[in-house]
Amino acid sequence: MRIGLVIYGSLDTISGGYLYDRKLVEYLCDQGERVEIISLPWRSYPRHLVDNFSLSVYRRIQQAKVDILLQDELNHPSLFWINRRLKTNPDFPQNKPLLENILLISIVHHLRSSEHHPAWQLALYRKVERHYLTSVDGFIYNSQTTARVVSALLDNAPPSVIACPAGDHIRADISQVGILQRACQEGPLRLIFVGNLIPRKGLHNLISAMSQLAPGAASLNVVGSSLPDPQYAAKIQQQVAANNLTASVKFLGHQGERDLIALLRSQHVMVVPSSYEGFGIVYLEGMAFGLPAIGSTVGAAAEIITPGVDGYLVAPDDSVELSLILSMLHQDRQRLAEMSLAARQRFLAHPTWGQTGALIHTFLKSFLASPPGGRT
Repeated sequence: MRIGLVIYGSLDTISGGYLYDRKLVEYLCDQGERVEIISLPWRSYPRHLVDNFSLSVYRRIQQAKVDILLQDELNHPSLFWINRRLKTNPDFPQNKPLLENILLISIVHHLRSSEHHPAWQLALYRKVERHYLTSVDGFIYNSQTTARVVSALLDNAPPSVIACPAGDHIRADISQVGILQRACQEGPLRLIFVGNLIPRKGLHNLISAMSQLAPGAASLNVVGSSLPDPQYAAKIQQQVAANNLTASVKFLGHQGERDLIALLRSQHVMVVPSSYEGFGIVYLEGMAFGLPAIGSTVGAAAEIITPGVDGYLVAPDDSVELSLILSMLHQDRQRLAEMSLAARQRFLAHPTWGQTGALIHTFLKSFLASPPGGRT
């Protein structure tokens, strides 16, 4: 198969969605498939909308010599109208005698319209995303939650596959004894937050919860870039200072794999109380090291976290409930130890990237064998 993948920027961008795309490309190439990356420049949302009327963007996609064109749904504002132009252009693709039209498959991590935005923006995002979603032939979903959200927007959803992300890209060499010994160590409850410093990730809620704990009850390592939203990152710094948490909260920025592994091995709990996650690879990364995960009741975190067993789910912005959970784990180290072992087992039971890639590969081959609308 000749496969194209449309993304914004670089495939090496640090985020769960780009990790998913990157691992998929690696798997497909390992299977002997040829994958062409079609990178569109990062712009503002309004300028992405204008991409649909850009001759250069259109020609770049049109000239790709592929059998299947994968599109990261993040690119929907640039593609919602281009896709329809591709479908109605009898000259595209010129190099393929076996297909009347290109096969378009969207990789959906989560919808922009599932995030928190002002009402007028949500209305716009929902309209544009729905227009985009109806322009493709099939979907690759990262979770059951994402599949339900997309299906709710469409009258007739096209063929799809649910292929969950994995966590085995990080080598988690840790024993049960090591997990138990770590949980029983005296001192503050060691928390780690991994994610870009943007409002959706809920770091402000975690800082608020820490401010309600007894002094010295918890420490926090924040791993993630401040570049996506410098204003929000500055507000977080101010929040930490205003609550006298400067000595308890460390901002480490982006960490390389080796340093991140060392951090995860030494922490107690992974806390990323996002307002919405389409999946949440970061929870699995923590569970690989026996870290119970605390996520949100909204989104797909519930597909990974079993409350009271290997983690907890809290409502977005409920800092009181979050502080109560953290206080309990700090005081009850036996409970923490049991949940830590359960988190490790949850990770071990989860599919690998190889299994996820194989599932998607089979799905793509089935499309070429029986394309939508009976094209042969």
